[in-house]
Amino acid sequence: MRRPRGWQLEEGQWFHCLSRVVDRQLVFHDEEREVFRELLRRVEDFSGLQVSTWTILSNHFHILIRIPDPEERVEIKDEELLRRIGRLYGQEQVREVEWQLKEWSKPGFEKPLRELRESYTQRMYDLSEFMKSLKQRFSSWFNRTHGRKGTLWEERFKSVVVGGGWDAVLTVAAYIDLNSVRAGLASDPKDYRWSGYAEAVAGNARARKGLALALEEEGQSSDWLHVSAVYRELLFGSAEERPSKRGFSARKIKEVLDRNGQLTRQELLRCRVRYFADGTVLGTRAFVDGFFERKREDFSPSRNSGARKMRGGDWGDLASLRDLRVDPVRLE
Repeated sequence: MRRPRGWQLEEGQWFHCLSRVVDRQLVFHDEEREVFRELLRRVEDFSGLQVSTWTILSNHFHILIRIPDPEERVEIKDEELLRRIGRLYGQEQVREVEWQLKEWSKPGFEKPLRELRESYTQRMYDLSEFMKSLKQRFSSWFNRTHGRKGTLWEERFKSVVVGGGWDAVLTVAAYIDLNSVRAGLASDPKDYRWSGYAEAVAGNARARKGLALALEEEGQSSDWLHVSAVYRELLFGSAEERPSKRGFSARKIKEVLDRNGQLTRQELLRCRVRYFADGTVLGTRAFVDGFFERKREDFSPSRNSGARKMRGGDWGDLASLRDLRVDPVRLE
């Protein structure tokens, strides 16, 4: 089924977002990735959404984003509004808005003052606006730099709702950070510069905070030593292959898949798993069923439950809203 846009407006939720370049062109090189990373952080600062992790490949990107609950949000007073505008629009626009705020604070200007503030604040804490701004700004820079015209992206963007606790969220985060390994760009995701995990390992405080969000949300320690241990175990676990430790090669994983064998979650994360892009909603069975009940009117009357078993291996308690029967798991 096609997901209604309203599903993206719920607060306190996580989303795995991805988008590809039109015709799968290989447009992302080092300079492009660096510009995209900088734009990602600037849009994050303006929007108030929280980026947990991300990765940029040669023709597409993945981002894991959290929409904060209303009670967690910073009050948008004039000082905060100007700070956010400065991060995304620059200081010239800050000076213009600062002047307008001052002039329209006088009696009789209540309506234009409210409209001015709302022209910015209505775009905050909104996933669609976040992705629209990020993609449009990168497209403008790319077309200007490369003497190009026209659309850069093949679609609006895909998103999957993720929930049910830190285990589900970190599984999706690991899937995102392991993209470089599946693509053969690195044997260890910490060595692929253009990802949230590599940023965190390199000491970036914001990247470390992003990976800690899921654990912190449930009262666990956000200390990097704890977070990095939990996360790296999920990234590798029994699937790691290195000279000093036997692991599972791509050939071995394919052999098991061909025999319809049950792979561990760590092994599955080394494969391309369609649930993370096309599952619509992913999380614990309780989370997916709860989501289904809240959106019951969007489904066929004949459907009795939300959670569908994820195929291809041992996913534990994770489930999907969509039942992907054709090639749900395959090697990149």
